[in-house]
Amino acid sequence: MCKSIHTNLILDDVNLELHSGAIYGFIGQNGTGKTMLFRIMAGLVRPSEGWVKYYIGDNERNIGEVSKGVMIENAELYPELSAFENLDCLASINKRISKREIKEILYRLGFDPKDHKKYSKYSLGMRHRLVFAQAVMEKPDVILLDEPTNALDEEGVNLVRNMIKEEKDRGAIICVSSHNKEDISILCDEIFSIYDYKVTKI
Repeated sequence: MCKSIHTNLILDDVNLELHSGAIYGFIGQNGTGKTMLFRIMAGLVRPSEGWVKYYIGDNERNIGEVSKGVMIENAELYPELSAFENLDCLASINKRISKREIKEILYRLGFDPKDHKKYSKYSLGMRHRLVFAQAVMEKPDVILLDEPTNALDEEGVNLVRNMIKEEKDRGAIICVSSHNKEDISILCDEIFSIYDYKVTKI
C-alpha cells in the first residue's frame, strides 16, 4: 500500500498483516506518516495504491467489513454536550450499545454520567479520557489509538492501559501509536517503526 498527496510521498510499499487478539505498536518521529497510516487503516483516507485487509479470527476481511474505533490526534467532541450526551449521541449512529453500557464505561473512566458539565469545561486529561471512551465503547473489531495516554495522570494511564489489554483479550485488533516508550513496551505484541516512508517491523 502506498500514499501520496500530489507529488509528495507519505507512505511507500507498506505491507502489514494484522490479526485479532493482538496489540501492534507504531513508533516514529512527528511527520513520518503515523497519523496518515491510521487514517488509511480506519477507512478515513484512501491509499493511492493497494488496499487494507484485516484478519478477524480465521477470516480475512476487507476494511469496510470490520467495525472500527478511532482515536486520532487532535480529535474533539461536541463542546456544548456533557460526557454522557457526547457518547449517547455517537452511539445513536450505529445503535450497538445501550445507555446502560455508556454509563458503565463512563464510570470506569472516572466520569459521573449524571454530571451536566460541558465537554468544553473539561481538563485536557478528561477530554482525552472521553475521546478514548468513544473509541472503545462499541467493542469494535479494530481499535486505532493515536497517543492514547497523552495528557493523562498516573491513574488515567493505568485505566486506559488496562482497558486496552481487556480489548485485546476480547479479540480486537489494536494499533497504538505513542511517544511514551512504556506504552509500547508494556502493551504491544509487535512493534513497527515508521521512517523514510517505510513501515518496518522491529
